[in-house]
Amino acid sequence: MELTPVQIRILGCLVEKQTTTPDNYPLTTNALVAACNQTSNRDPVVSLDERTVDAGMLELRTEGLARTVTGGRANKHRHVLDEAWGLSPAELAVLAVLFLRGPQTPGELRQRTERMHGFDDLDALEGVLEGLARRLDPFVAQLDRVPGQKERRWAHLVGEELRVVDGDAAGVRLQPDTPEDLPVEAPSELRAEVAQLRADVDRLYELLGESPPGAP
Repeated sequence: MELTPVQIRILGCLVEKQTTTPDNYPLTTNALVAACNQTSNRDPVVSLDERTVDAGMLELRTEGLARTVTGGRANKHRHVLDEAWGLSPAELAVLAVLFLRGPQTPGELRQRTERMHGFDDLDALEGVLEGLARRLDPFVAQLDRVPGQKERRWAHLVGEELRVVDGDAAGVRLQPDTPEDLPVEAPSELRAEVAQLRADVDRLYELLGESPPGAP
């Protein structure tokens, strides 16, 4: 599985709204755009335009992960992840929150899935996470512990996370990683290797008497 950040945001919103606002589900295009750009319960907050969301829905329909109901005054959109991926309501809730807010601890996930699916305790939620991680094609993985944090976080594995987003003609732009931007859970060897590669490139530019791109 390798979904785009826009596809992931759309699916998270569809799963969330199915349970939190069932009277308004399936979602119209306008409602789906508003859900994607919602400022609460989203990390990061984005500004996607209608064209970008429509393109994402087209791709999801092609992948068999969502459907659009035509007819009436407006088209309406819904996910079919339960059918396509064989997911339970509990698994859908956990994945939706990971799609919408990125890596989180079990405690955070339990609190944030409450409106979609209530877990009796952390053991129940961790059981769902472990089940998703044990699949032949895993949906989630546990990350290394962040310094200063007691609990290890979990992340989804279905595609790239949205990082820094600016509104533009395409609706979303991802900024490339720099060594300083690499996740804290990235292996120290990888961070050191990236830093060394950048230093080598800078030295090459110095030998050529030129300034590296982006240098002041």
